[in-house]
Amino acid sequence: MSLRQRLAQLAGWLQEPQKVARFQRLCGVEALPRRSAAPATDPRGDEKAEAPLAGDARRREQQPGASAGPQPPGSDRNQCPAKPGGGGAPNGVRNGLATELGPALPRRVGALRRNSLTGEEGELAHVSNWPLYYLFCFGTELGNELFYILFFPFWIWNLDPLVGRRLVVIWVLVMYLGQCTKDIIRWPRPASPPVVKLEVFYNSEYSMPSTHAMSGTAIPISMVLLTYGRWQYPLIYGLILIPCWCSLVCLSRIYMGMHSILDIIAGFLYTILILAIFYPFVDLIDNFNQTHKYAPLIIIGLHLALGIFSFTLDTWSTSRGDTAEILGSGAGIACGSHVTYNLGLILDPSLDILPLARPPITVTLCGKAILRILIGMVFVLIVRDIMKKITIPLACKIFNIPCDDVRKARQHMEVELPYRYITYGMVGFSITFLIPYIFFFIGIS
Repeated sequence: MSLRQRLAQLAGWLQEPQKVARFQRLCGVEALPRRSAAPATDPRGDEKAEAPLAGDARRREQQPGASAGPQPPGSDRNQCPAKPGGGGAPNGVRNGLATELGPALPRRVGALRRNSLTGEEGELAHVSNWPLYYLFCFGTELGNELFYILFFPFWIWNLDPLVGRRLVVIWVLVMYLGQCTKDIIRWPRPASPPVVKLEVFYNSEYSMPSTHAMSGTAIPISMVLLTYGRWQYPLIYGLILIPCWCSLVCLSRIYMGMHSILDIIAGFLYTILILAIFYPFVDLIDNFNQTHKYAPLIIIGLHLALGIFSFTLDTWSTSRGDTAEILGSGAGIACGSHVTYNLGLILDPSLDILPLARPPITVTLCGKAILRILIGMVFVLIVRDIMKKITIPLACKIFNIPCDDVRKARQHMEVELPYRYITYGMVGFSITFLIPYIFFFIGIS
């Protein structure tokens, strides 16, 4: 057998969904067996007896022997078809309310995160190891929007604006290449069954490579590369952080049933390749964004062109909006840093005082940091909400797309691209210019 055949055989072995299901069972996750119709029960009583996360799947059609009364909200079934090319399976249910709860049985868990555009929710499962469940929930959130919208502003407002800006440059590059590569390769998610889909927010996207694994690899490695030598700290701290962060995010995606082992390995190696090629240019890109006279025009035009290109790679999925969101955020943060630099609101420390020493932790320091986060996040959420309410109806009106059903309207590139790009462009601009200006005005910069 030739080397190429052996590699192909290894890749096929690593892509098997049975390996994902085996890892899930090892971690205490098992799918609930399909149950026959049960006698009619009082939904309100069941709701009181069950934990908030628990639920039971019921079909949209009336089941034989089931109560003819009204079903609880969200009890209908909503399937998302598998991607073309095979390997996937319809999955995702809307969770209803459980009718059984016994002390001897493992607790049940429903959807972690509902897909607001497709209506999917995760499958119900028995979870017997709850520390691992919550650990991997945390790990998977390290690659979601909530983490990014807290992490990057925290660096820019409280720690080191230069490191924060350059982390964003690397994140945008890695995530954009990862999303586009998914739409070129077009491999489906692991088949369910045997895999239990605990999360389906990204289930309408393709699988190879894992962009969670790419982000979970790029961010800790870049943090160490950007801060070691600039800040005084033992290198061993960074060498511990990288494998812990990376392995937590990567394993969480297998645990959630969203990626095969091959997707994770490919995402990790792809990120190492991207960093090896593009990291030497990060300093040049950041300096250009801040100092070049026409940087804002070039940044906006380039990011918009990349967004339009990504929308042409494949049919609609949630990755279209994610890509536009990433590019919009990157463009907004870069343009905001240009304005901030030219107004002198945030100045990077001169090279002759490096490496920087950690300031003493005082009540005043912590109080200002907390205040900046609270004020900044409130402003960010307000900007995002206002821009969302403006851009979607405006795009629908311009392109004559019905706006009665926002979910369907957003499946058009003419709506989703400007909505995500403009909204998160303004969010990014606020993070690096408007909010620091507010901090300067009220005296907490």
